[in-house]
Amino acid sequence: MWTQVYDPFGNMALSALAAAIPIVVLLGAIGLFEIKAHIAAAIGLAVALLVVIFIFGMPAQIAMTAAGYGAAFGLLPIGWIILNVLFLYNLTNDKGSFAVLQESIRGISDDRRLQLLFIAFCLGAFFEGAAGFGTPVAVTAAMLIGLGFSPLNASGLSLIANTAPVAFGGLGTPVIALAAVTGLDILELSGMIGRQLPFFSLLVPFWLIWAFAGYRRMLEIWPAILVAGLSFAIPQYVISNFHGPWLVDVVAAIVSMASLAAFLRVWRPATIMTSADPNAVAVPASETATAKASKAALVAAWAPWIILSICVFAWGVPQSKAMLDAVWVAKIPVFGLHEQVLKVPPVVAVPHAEAAIFNVNILSATGTGILVAAIISGLLMGYNPVTLVKSYFRTIYMVRFSLLTIACMLAIGFVTRYAGTDATLGLALANTGWFYPFFGTLIGWMGVALTGSDTASNVLFGGLQRVSAEQLGLNPILMSAANSSGGVMGKMIDAQSIVVASTATKWYGHEGTILRFVFFHSIALAVLVGLLVMAQAYLWPFTLLVH
Repeated sequence: MWTQVYDPFGNMALSALAAAIPIVVLLGAIGLFEIKAHIAAAIGLAVALLVVIFIFGMPAQIAMTAAGYGAAFGLLPIGWIILNVLFLYNLTNDKGSFAVLQESIRGISDDRRLQLLFIAFCLGAFFEGAAGFGTPVAVTAAMLIGLGFSPLNASGLSLIANTAPVAFGGLGTPVIALAAVTGLDILELSGMIGRQLPFFSLLVPFWLIWAFAGYRRMLEIWPAILVAGLSFAIPQYVISNFHGPWLVDVVAAIVSMASLAAFLRVWRPATIMTSADPNAVAVPASETATAKASKAALVAAWAPWIILSICVFAWGVPQSKAMLDAVWVAKIPVFGLHEQVLKVPPVVAVPHAEAAIFNVNILSATGTGILVAAIISGLLMGYNPVTLVKSYFRTIYMVRFSLLTIACMLAIGFVTRYAGTDATLGLALANTGWFYPFFGTLIGWMGVALTGSDTASNVLFGGLQRVSAEQLGLNPILMSAANSSGGVMGKMIDAQSIVVASTATKWYGHEGTILRFVFFHSIALAVLVGLLVMAQAYLWPFTLLVH
């Protein structure tokens, strides 16, 4: 068994710089040098292996096994989701149903800003709540492309919108994991996160439209944005505080979609943005007319996405997962890695061996639910089984480099996790004393940016947050929740999500452009979450939100 080493140089600043090398190489290769994502990911993986073996002393065999485990996890469940979402998208696109879908969304509004608000924020939150793991970005980015948004806007705006719901994604999975690793009460953690994120559930829709169309055009539709944000934030607060983390996003998203659709029946902006080009001239509302498709055409256009929503939700329910896992699941201990790495204080209160069990749950995986939805939808659209198989193999060929990229990205994340280098970065930020509420929030942001998952970030840093908070005399519920709330803002810049977005929009090779588009928004929003947590720790009346 190998014990993690968090400070190989005896100087936390130097050790943190060494731990950051793979991240700097990866983001620099993608964002600055615009190296193709799969090549950049392979370079980043090679650098990560060199750093953990030769600087942190991780045995080479364990490091290579961790990389293989991460690559496998990148393909199942994450790559499995992307592959099947794009399979469904290709089926609908080949039938031309996106044109009808576009007209039907115009039934809600002709305005591209309002369509963006409905799809990226409201509908995306539903998919995040039901499934998570990249599903919302894959679906909403593909839908925005179908509505005429540029690949950059479809990708970047979907990533920005997929923030506030993330902490309660996948039927509350991040909060459930956070409670498990910290030993804190799940309802108290859910309530605390629910007293942090609603502020951002109200802010993010405004931020989203501002990022797309600018400040002035955002103000033109502020009543609709307020309705969408408030109708999401209020249920988010109520359910998280008085029920628990499980149905927060699903219910809040449904309420938000219904409220926005109802409001737009009685209100229209003075000018309509009929183009997805934010620089295009807006048209007076009196000069626009909504096209009407036949009822049969509307049903045919929406049926695949309704079936997808039903399947994703059904597969996300814990009882469904348990039932499918009872039919067949393989839990495979990763030989040479399972319980071969010892995590020690101060990252955890008590030393424990890290588990490494690859869960081959092909039946209960969210991607399988999406595949079922795609097959049902394809048959309803008139495809025969042979054509479906041909389309599926065409989709595999289309996403081959994206799947390779995701495998390498997750390999990097698992290498840094088992080597403890991400904990080294967290410990460096934990040594900030009075400012810890701010920097502790950024630990969560960094954790999601590194791992691509709020759940993984909570598992990685939840124990550290509790230990650090107790040592500094802070509320451990507050700081553990801050890890999850701060983490959601890292979701838009993690390499996995960016690859999902570029794949969904078929904008391969432009991951660096997407990263530069969203990076400022991620940093700015993470800082705002950190300031809120600082206020909750020290400043009345925000301290009232802690209890």
